[in-house]
Amino acid sequence: MNKPELLAPAGSLEKAKVAFMYGADAVYAGTSKLSLRTRADMNSDTLKDTIEYAHSIGKKVYVALNIYAHDEDYDEIEKEVRRLDEIHADAIIASDVGVIEKIKEIAPNMEIHISTQANTVSLHSANFWAKYGARRVILARELNKENIKYIMENKSKDLEIEMFIHGAICFAYSGRCYLSKYLNGRCANLGDCAQSCRWQYNLTASEVNNPDSKINVDFDEKGTYIFSSKDMCLIAQIPTIIDMGIDSLKIEGRLKTDYYLATVVRSYRKAIDDYILLKEQNRENEYNKDKYLQELIKVKTRGLSEFYFSDSNNQDIHDFDGKSENLEYEYGAKIISKDSNMENVYIVEIRNKLSLKDNLEILVPNSIDTLKFNIEKLYDIKTNEEINTINPGVKGQQVKMYIPFEDLKENTIIRRKKGVK
Repeated sequence: MNKPELLAPAGSLEKAKVAFMYGADAVYAGTSKLSLRTRADMNSDTLKDTIEYAHSIGKKVYVALNIYAHDEDYDEIEKEVRRLDEIHADAIIASDVGVIEKIKEIAPNMEIHISTQANTVSLHSANFWAKYGARRVILARELNKENIKYIMENKSKDLEIEMFIHGAICFAYSGRCYLSKYLNGRCANLGDCAQSCRWQYNLTASEVNNPDSKINVDFDEKGTYIFSSKDMCLIAQIPTIIDMGIDSLKIEGRLKTDYYLATVVRSYRKAIDDYILLKEQNRENEYNKDKYLQELIKVKTRGLSEFYFSDSNNQDIHDFDGKSENLEYEYGAKIISKDSNMENVYIVEIRNKLSLKDNLEILVPNSIDTLKFNIEKLYDIKTNEEINTINPGVKGQQVKMYIPFEDLKENTIIRRKKGVK
């Protein structure tokens, strides 16, 4: 049966390595100016390094040039397309027909993936892009499973279909939003969204004949974040999605942490592999979404929703509480290397305060299991003196930690369970 590609975000080379380690088949990245995540850390050199690294382990990298370009952008676009062709990007993700035309002109052998920003919501649109030379179409998030199934059953056989399965949902229709530009001067469709829909708002009213009079409109605590959406989570729908034959399952989040990335990628990797195995054994009815969902909940900061996948009239998509802290778990550290002079001591980069007796969990690749331990010994990175606690005072703060497990790999993610000693 068809085994779909698991596609993960890569805001940097380090995040790409984490994504691959935890089970991604491919990653998507952007350029500093021409994608819809201009604040991601991927620059020209690291993008080249990411592609070389991915190809060395049999993985792929797709690069987004999915802004809606103005005429003054095209000199830069031409340069970027030539460069991506030279460094052997596996595909370019684009939405603007002018940009797509440039890709076909400059790099005729380059795979073109039609971005979700192009709002493909019909078979007719999908087939148009296939005739226009696209290898893959990334469907709009607003489609339900009946829409998607119809497209899958009737599309051109050579056209691949990709869909989002997890991550942030835009308040506007597939990202076509001007709120950020209006409020903050940062244009979402040029890659610089300030996520204004996540802000807290006070509404005011004025009397028609006296516009200078303003009266606050009171809302309760769940009526302030009126634009904010829950995050998409389709872990329960993995069997349906695989059975439809979708070619690529996409996780959103190039600006998320590598802890978030590791947790989400490994959860979906395991869910996909488990369902395919159960299907081959005629035991598909044993698929248990809950064990994967429990892992995903540990990194969520907003509510989760299936959006419109199962119900086009679904109203459970708004997150009126706004962004909230995960009260149970947080990013603890990432393994950098093993100390060559001390047994079972690893150099780790910390992301939150760590102290002796803290309860930590190692995220195991190719599994949703964890290795649990309490911090017994911490050593100063420079002096090797034992310490009781360490704070991430600077970015990249490192410490040596005794971990009672052997052969842990570079980039292994460690999370901290809050409030437990």
